[in-house]
Amino acid sequence: MESGSGPLKKTKGISYAKWGYFFIAPFFIAYTLFTLVPQLMTFYNSLFMNYRDGLTQVGPTFIGFKNYVTLFSPDSGGQIGMLKYFGNTLALWIMGAVPQILIALLLAVFFTSYRLNIKGQPFFKAVIYMPNLIMASAFSMLFFTLFSNVGPVNQLLVSSGLSDHVIDFFSMKITVRSLIAVMNFLMWFGNTTILLMAGIQGIDQSMFEAASLDGASSLQTFFKVTLPLLMPILIYTVITAMIGGLQMFDVPQVLTNGKGMPDRTSMTMVMYLNNFLTTSKNYGMAGAISVVLFIVSAGLSLFVYNTLSKQYK
Repeated sequence: MESGSGPLKKTKGISYAKWGYFFIAPFFIAYTLFTLVPQLMTFYNSLFMNYRDGLTQVGPTFIGFKNYVTLFSPDSGGQIGMLKYFGNTLALWIMGAVPQILIALLLAVFFTSYRLNIKGQPFFKAVIYMPNLIMASAFSMLFFTLFSNVGPVNQLLVSSGLSDHVIDFFSMKITVRSLIAVMNFLMWFGNTTILLMAGIQGIDQSMFEAASLDGASSLQTFFKVTLPLLMPILIYTVITAMIGGLQMFDVPQVLTNGKGMPDRTSMTMVMYLNNFLTTSKNYGMAGAISVVLFIVSAGLSLFVYNTLSKQYK
């Protein structure tokens, strides 16, 4: 079609879709360089025999999946080290994470209750988050000093007559595991509480008001309104806490001087991995442990996600 001034020109539309790819590209580039490539290299290195024997470097020699077979082979005592240390890690995580999540959930509901209308929430948030700012190594050294044979706890027990002899807390499995669990609880329950508080505050307030008008009790409101709507944040919290628990290292490492005492009952999977890196420089075995740890973490994460979310889908 033509006009008096000549043919009409077709205006080209402007597409902004490409800018979305531009802005998300840095994440994928960083993920590929610093996460995906190292993961693939870890799996690749796990297929080689590569360690130091004194000053002699042995390997790298391709051996396939022999490192994985060695991991799950019984030692001279008939124990499979990988399973033992996985059991230790799981027990330590459950002892610390279950109370952490339950108490954090209780505190989050308490502080965000519109019925109680607690004042000074920023102050309480700061107080409960403060233990999270303390380095795990400093926390471990503090507890080691408190509960050592010459520490103030033993002195208090003996001087008060509660015990007629010094208690070696680090020679008993239950006390060492309990101390590790308490430290992990104290360091992380504040962070979990704040996450859950944010999740509850993101729920539409009219839902609680409607439940109140319908005559729902506090427990009914929690189980019928708060918990279902909080479930995505709760699932995220549980999964991240579980992944952090499976990677537990600093607290038991410092508290037991890397020995996992008594009798390696507090040695975690990452402590076991670290021994191969610091003693024999056995990068093949360390890589195999890392791959197994990744598979276990992924499997448990899927299990937890499906278990917690299926009734709310």
